[in-house]
Amino acid sequence: MNNNRITIRDVAAKAGVSHQTVSRVINKSERVNEETRIKVETAIEALGYQPNAIARSMAKGRTRTLACFSPNLTDFTYASIIEAAEFEARQSGYFLMTASAPDSATFSLLVEQLVASRRTEGLLLINPFMDERYTRLPQFAPTVFVGARSSQNTMDSVFLDDEEAGRMATRHLLELGHQSIAMITGPLQEDCSQDRKVGYLETLQSAGLPPNPTLILEGDWSATSGYQAVNKLLAANTPFSGIFAQNDRMAVGAMQALREAGRRVPEDVSIIGFDDMPLASYYDPPLTTIRQDTFSMGREAARLLIRAIENPEKQRRNLRMPVALVLRKSTMQCSS
Repeated sequence: MNNNRITIRDVAAKAGVSHQTVSRVINKSERVNEETRIKVETAIEALGYQPNAIARSMAKGRTRTLACFSPNLTDFTYASIIEAAEFEARQSGYFLMTASAPDSATFSLLVEQLVASRRTEGLLLINPFMDERYTRLPQFAPTVFVGARSSQNTMDSVFLDDEEAGRMATRHLLELGHQSIAMITGPLQEDCSQDRKVGYLETLQSAGLPPNPTLILEGDWSATSGYQAVNKLLAANTPFSGIFAQNDRMAVGAMQALREAGRRVPEDVSIIGFDDMPLASYYDPPLTTIRQDTFSMGREAARLLIRAIENPEKQRRNLRMPVALVLRKSTMQCSS
């Protein structure tokens, strides 16, 4: 094996321990029993692993500083999660350092500057699957996924019950008598978009309605993408009386496209969004939506990260957060 490619996780796998345990052995911590220490040292020798300066620097002390990387700092959902995580961190005697990582290259740079350099002790990663950033995680600090689950349960995560949200939104429109229900998804490489889509499809099938692929359009979370999706539906002359938009901004764009086309909401088309942004109740008409508790998500994420830092041997946890239907005036009984 090429020594340059050997990582602390390779050593951990060979020794049958966690990578945190390997780090403690490297840094000569007294918190490792002799049997485990021998197993790790044997694995290090067998693999020819050379601990680097980053690993050795872990013994120099604590910063009580956490990092939080988000795709941007302006989105309401992201900002709410960050605010709550910062509050929880302060309550526990930690400082939260926040940075915007719009792409995986920026993410990698931030990991090197803030996490690998040991300026921070752990990482909250919001929306880890928007690109390849989930493959570039720091090796020497615990990480918590926020807004997506860890597929192999290798780290803590806090995420919404997105499948139930998809079922809830679709069920609401079905109960109002709508049978041709369009859906505007978020980017389909993201877990939450896929899970909301699964909930939508399952609910239609349970109602005996075969899904129509032409009624499913992919957006990018922006109002513009919701606007464009509805214009595509209208141009294709595809009949629909209801729309489930996977976030509130796309729902607003969809309403504008319908308004320009002379379609009334909700008289002609009912629309349900997702998020319950503060302005949702002031849209015209006020938006029926699925509410997510972003503040609770942020607090729980920070708690999990602090727990992982202070008790690294604790089993990883995946917290599924509940959602709720908020009824307003953008949906009504189907008239056709």
